[in-house]
Amino acid sequence: MASPSPIPELSRNRLPTLFEVLSRRTLPPVDLFSFYIYMRDQQRSVDYLDFWLDVAQHMSLCRHYVRELRRSVMIGTPDGERSQSKRSSAILESIGDMDHPAAGPSMLKTEKERDQDAQMSAFLREEVASGVPLGHSPHGSTGSQQSALRQTTSMERQPRPSFMSSPMDLTSDSNSPAHTVARQDIRASAEKILFTFLLPGAEREIILPHSITQEITISIEERGRDDPEVFDAAKDYVFQAMERDAFPGFLRMKALGNLVPPSMMMRLIVGLLSMFAGFWVAFILIFLNYSRHIRLWLILPFTIGVYSLASHQYALDPILALIGLSEYTFMSFSRIREPYVRTLLNKRALMVLLVTILVDAGVCVLFILVPGKRL
Repeated sequence: MASPSPIPELSRNRLPTLFEVLSRRTLPPVDLFSFYIYMRDQQRSVDYLDFWLDVAQHMSLCRHYVRELRRSVMIGTPDGERSQSKRSSAILESIGDMDHPAAGPSMLKTEKERDQDAQMSAFLREEVASGVPLGHSPHGSTGSQQSALRQTTSMERQPRPSFMSSPMDLTSDSNSPAHTVARQDIRASAEKILFTFLLPGAEREIILPHSITQEITISIEERGRDDPEVFDAAKDYVFQAMERDAFPGFLRMKALGNLVPPSMMMRLIVGLLSMFAGFWVAFILIFLNYSRHIRLWLILPFTIGVYSLASHQYALDPILALIGLSEYTFMSFSRIREPYVRTLLNKRALMVLLVTILVDAGVCVLFILVPGKRL
C-alpha cells in the first residue's frame, strides 16, 4: 500500500523551504519541477538533485518492503513466519505504520520518524546478517555491478514520474512503488546509487567529502549493507549544499521574478535597440523641426525600450505576472499557483509598471515637448 501523497500547503504565508519543495508540498512556480529545471539549466548541478531523489526513492522502497513484511507477520501468513526470526518479528511489530511519506534530511525528522527509520535500518541489517538471499553475485564483484545496473537500467533512464506529464502534476507520490518490493530490489537500488553517483569515475559522479564516499562504499560492498542509514551522511551533505548554494537563487528567480536568463537577454537586446531607435528618430525630428504631434510617435519605441529594459533589470515581465504566468524554460510558461508567490509577484509587477511609466513619461515629455530647431 502506497503512502499518502503530500498535499501542498495553500495557507502558507511565506516562501517555501527547500524541504517543502523536495517533498512536493509546493505549487508552481516554486515546485519540484521548476527546481529541477533550475538545477539543470541554471546551476548545472542536477546530479545532486537526482542523487537526493534516488536516495528518497530508496528510502521509500525500504519502507514499502518493511510495511509489507510487517503486515504479513501481523496477520500470521506462512511467508511472514518463514522469512522472519522471532527477533525480526519483534522489530517489525515495534516499527509502526511508517505513514510519513517524505524522506527528508536527518535534522528535520521528528523523534518518531528517527526512531522508526532507525528500527527499519536495524531490521534490514538483521536480514543481511541472518543470510537472507539477495539474488545477486558477491559484493564488489564485476558481476554484481553489472547485475545491479541491468536491473535498474529501465528505471534509471525513464523520466521521473513527477515530470512525465506536466509541471502541474503534483499530487502523485512518485517515490511509492506500484508493485510488491522484493529484497533484491532494495539491494539493486543501493548499488545503483553507489555506481551512478558515488564511485570515482561514475557516470554522474557528485563531489562529496572522501570520508563520506569511502564509508558508503565500504558499507555496501564489504559489509553488504543496503539500509537507508547508509546514505544519511551523503544525503544531509547534499541537502545542505543545495540549501546554501542553489535554493536562494531559485527563490530569487521564481518568487521575485518570472523570466529565465535567455528571455532576460532577449529583452535586453530589444530594449537597447528600441532605445537607440527612439533617440535616433527623436534627434532627427527635433533638428528637422517636425511638429509635436508627429513626435508623439516616439512613445512607441521609448515605451518598448523602457519596458524591456525594466523587465531585464528586475527579471520580471509585469504583464505576464499580472495575468498569472511564469516562465520555466524559454518561451514556455506555467500558471502561478502558489498563493504567496502570486501576491508577491503582483506587487513587484505593479512596482515595475510604475517605474516603467515614470521613466517612459519623462523621456517622452523631454523629446516631444522640447522646441524643434532646423539645422
